[in-house]
Amino acid sequence: MRGPRKPDLTAAILLTEPRERLDVTHEDEETSVSTEPDGEEESSETARVDRLERYQTNGVRNSLWSWPDAKSPLIVVRNYVVIVLARICPSLRLKNWLLSRIGVTVGAGVAWGLESTPDVFWPERITVGNDVIIGYDATLLCHEFLRDEYRLGDVLVEEGAMIGAGVVVLPGVTIGENARVAANSLVAEDVPPETTVAGVPAEVISRAADD
Repeated sequence: MRGPRKPDLTAAILLTEPRERLDVTHEDEETSVSTEPDGEEESSETARVDRLERYQTNGVRNSLWSWPDAKSPLIVVRNYVVIVLARICPSLRLKNWLLSRIGVTVGAGVAWGLESTPDVFWPERITVGNDVIIGYDATLLCHEFLRDEYRLGDVLVEEGAMIGAGVVVLPGVTIGENARVAANSLVAEDVPPETTVAGVPAEVISRAADD
């Protein structure tokens, strides 16, 4: 039986390529510092936002209404059709081939679970390293939809990482080498190598050094 449904992500759908880039505001320049004895600094949600590209949209409605002006609907339709085929295809080799055709960088031995979904609009911003496992119904997003702007960011899943079923990865996130993400987690900041994260938002629950 599957776990709880993943969170509503209507604020991260259907975006397009940029028209006008915004400078990052001072409100987005905060970082959090770990209080652990070793003084190690950890990336926060704000640090992830700092790395995103931000684009203002004009008009009386939210930025979703502007996407056809910046991105060819034909490209979006092509990406969607290919991703739907990859989601239901049982062959891992064919999945990797299909997704690479629309721009996803796919390493050797990558395993996509059924219904797993890369970003439909900017799949070319996703890089998946060798021997990565992406679980059933996981989603890798490269955009965030906001009222007056949208944000784009690359997603990098490094070699040997494992992403559980139903996970959502937000734009700008790097999942480190051999890291593990528990099922139904929301990954809103970088995951260090050799760590396990879980929750909404995902937090570190164990490190390889602790085992």
